[in-house]
Amino acid sequence: MRKLTYYIGSSVDGFIADPDGGLGMFKVGPELVDFIATEYPETLPGDARTQLGLDGPGKHFDTVVQGRASYGLALDAGVTSPFPHLRQYVVSSSLGETPDPAVTVIPADPVAAVRALKAEDGGGIYLAGGGNLAGQLSGEIDELVVKVYPVVAGGGIPMFGRGFAPTHLALTNHHVLDDGTAILTYTSA
Repeated sequence: MRKLTYYIGSSVDGFIADPDGGLGMFKVGPELVDFIATEYPETLPGDARTQLGLDGPGKHFDTVVQGRASYGLALDAGVTSPFPHLRQYVVSSSLGETPDPAVTVIPADPVAAVRALKAEDGGGIYLAGGGNLAGQLSGEIDELVVKVYPVVAGGGIPMFGRGFAPTHLALTNHHVLDDGTAILTYTSA
């Protein structure tokens, strides 16, 4: 069975974006880019992979699932297929038809859709965001990889958009960069 990994960047206080969905609070330096390009190259969008000279399959994932707001960041930039190197799914009840044949829209019941994807053969599934979708899929997340940036946001979009529901995790890996960014890997305890 394939596993679903929520791979996300977060402030120290658990916010993945500012209140308007912007990511400007996160400072991405060369050391972090090198880490991502080496360890999680498939999580980089197609244009970034091209700029970095990356091609071919990734190390962990062959499929990406993202929410409408996360996909909207690409659409706002004029990109309809942000991860052309992966099978792409967007969970959205409002998007309607897909703007790109390489992107499949999941209009309802993301839990059932992800369970079906997990039952297929293949590589891992990258949950790219956002917080609301992660909250809906929290029971399906097998692994959580958080890039914790050294910033306190004080508000914004939370990592998990759901009510109080403690989930205990086990830390399975960690890496701290010189700029203070910590990459923490957890699995369900």
